[in-house]
Amino acid sequence: MLSELQIRDFAIIDNLALNFNAGFIVLTGETGAGKSIIIDAVEMLLGGRADTSLVRTGAEVAFVEGTFQLEASIQPSVEAILEREDLQAEPGSVHLSREIRREGRNICRVNGRVVTLALLSEIGERLIDVHGQSEHLSLLRVREHLTLLDRYANVDQVKQEFTALYMRLTALRRELALLREKEVNAARQIEFLTYQINEIEAAALKPDEEQALLEERTRLANAERLAQLSEQALAFLDNDIDTQASALDLTGRSFELLGQLKGIDESLQDAVDRSQSVQDQLVDLVRELRRYRDSVEFNPQRLEQVEERLNLIQDLKRKYGDSVEAILSSAQMAQTELDQISHAEEQVEKLIQQEAVLLKDLGNSGALLSQKRREAAEELGRSIEQELGDLKMAGAQFGFNLTWRDDPDGAPVENRRLAFTERGFDQLEFLVAPNPGEGLKPLVKIASGGETSRLMLGLKGVLAKADQTPTLIFDEIDQGIGGRVGAIVGEKLWRLAASHQVLCITHLPQLAAYGDQHIKVEKLIEGGRTLTRTRSLNPEDRIPEMATMLGDVSDANLESATDLLHSANAFKQSPA
Repeated sequence: MLSELQIRDFAIIDNLALNFNAGFIVLTGETGAGKSIIIDAVEMLLGGRADTSLVRTGAEVAFVEGTFQLEASIQPSVEAILEREDLQAEPGSVHLSREIRREGRNICRVNGRVVTLALLSEIGERLIDVHGQSEHLSLLRVREHLTLLDRYANVDQVKQEFTALYMRLTALRRELALLREKEVNAARQIEFLTYQINEIEAAALKPDEEQALLEERTRLANAERLAQLSEQALAFLDNDIDTQASALDLTGRSFELLGQLKGIDESLQDAVDRSQSVQDQLVDLVRELRRYRDSVEFNPQRLEQVEERLNLIQDLKRKYGDSVEAILSSAQMAQTELDQISHAEEQVEKLIQQEAVLLKDLGNSGALLSQKRREAAEELGRSIEQELGDLKMAGAQFGFNLTWRDDPDGAPVENRRLAFTERGFDQLEFLVAPNPGEGLKPLVKIASGGETSRLMLGLKGVLAKADQTPTLIFDEIDQGIGGRVGAIVGEKLWRLAASHQVLCITHLPQLAAYGDQHIKVEKLIEGGRTLTRTRSLNPEDRIPEMATMLGDVSDANLESATDLLHSANAFKQSPA
């Protein structure tokens, strides 16, 4: 519900702060005091149209902000939006603000963060419905009619079953479309995939082959240098160079001398052992180096073969991946896709059969959902007509236009193929005939004014349980009605306030008497400027205000106002 509203420099309002309670709230005051301007400010706060003409003369910025306590019915959906946009603040509440600058800039905020107008509207439409002189009216949004009916009809389970079938069918049709698309290009795709597979398989690649080839190319390209270096190393290890002894000769002599030393001093046994180990390792080194020298060969033909092989691998890498493993994986994927295409006809036939079964099930589920909706709509119509009769609109009719649309690819129902969405087969629009003999017309085309407001009230009274919007505002709902009907409207608004916060601008004391909170809107002239002020009336202050609404503050009117309040209080305290 709307708990706090602050307005600054908006039209004739310089600075206004209002606190609202739960229940039924009435706003009264003379014409031109600013009651409707307050509602205009609320509409702007919810994302309605705004322009620079709303900025108060002499000011640069018009500002409106409101704090809302989230009812359980809408808290999950609103907090889901806040979480999605990273706008969370205190759980269970949301703070909206909007400012219009004279130069044209429009700034919207949610919980202190700047947001788009679209996002402000998305949140705002969940919080308040304004009925009367604006377009911010959920019942005039045709797309909402089916949702309202479904809540009234309590068809959640049937609807969930239909939606589950719809999701399964949608996924199957998506898969079927992909297979059919592949069928269209099958011949060309088969040729392309076969070429890829053959090219990769012909190369007969091995996972570690590239690294081995790179190492071999390095050896072949440097064969002469490798042979020369290994020969020189062997000369130092095992041959005489310029009459100098080789490394093997020197270690051999050292070993003999250590043996003689050990014969004298046994403590050198470890040194002798290590000397023997060094000599053995040196012999092994010479043997290994000689084998390497003998294996080195200068082979231009083999080098050319290695280069060609590496070029082939590089070419395949450019086409299929950045490694031999990636190339082999591409071949496997191409083979899998080729198998799928080769069996696409069988798969398509299988999916077509599954589609037929799902369409039949969808038809049965959708037909049941439509039947329940139609039954609920007829009951809804009777209830609303009764409400309208209470509101002195006897003879007014309420109906509905629930239609199906044919589609050759739709679900089978009653020898027809019906188009469907995730909501079912039905397209729904509410119809009304405010006066006898006029014929039913779409709700969105009825005339504006008090007749429309009473019609909205009748609809809201019946759909109260279905409508989750927590705050309802009725602007000039008493237009064109008298005091007797005004009392009935007051009763109905008060009852409606059991499940909603209801704000109503009224000129009828008979209606105002049912308010749980009574706010008086006054117009003052200060310093040559018109200002709007408000004050919440206590029970004693309400009597002279309602007497003024009856004409003037005379004894007779004061007595009548007192009687109206007593009568309204008695109604409120009586058993429902």
